[in-house]
Amino acid sequence: MSTDTTASVSTHILDTSIGRPAEGVAITLAARKGLDGEWISLGGSATDADGRCKDLPALPEETTHVRLDFEVEEYFSKKQAEAQQDAPRVRDSGAFFPEVAITFAVKPGEHYHVPLLLNPFGYSVYRGS
Repeated sequence: MSTDTTASVSTHILDTSIGRPAEGVAITLAARKGLDGEWISLGGSATDADGRCKDLPALPEETTHVRLDFEVEEYFSKKQAEAQQDAPRVRDSGAFFPEVAITFAVKPGEHYHVPLLLNPFGYSVYRGS
């Protein structure tokens, strides 16, 4: 929840290669104050069955930049193993991007929902609502 002195962040992941939420992706959150500030790791969580990460840590006051790190390599490795059980001839090289780091600017009092649209060979993000 954002306040007059803090911003808030939420996210979710849709695996566009299967048209379903991406469950079990680890996400870490970091914040900094100013362009020259040091990144402070605030902790993280993992996506639920709906691809949502509902319990990201709160941002400190005066945060100006946020970084979300999505660890997607393990997710795609698991998906590849499941696909090979169903169709052993399917050979996929896994994730081209083993992790996705998204950095964005924030302002106090604003909420930022940043969805990740993901597939093994690309991704897209946007500011949602």
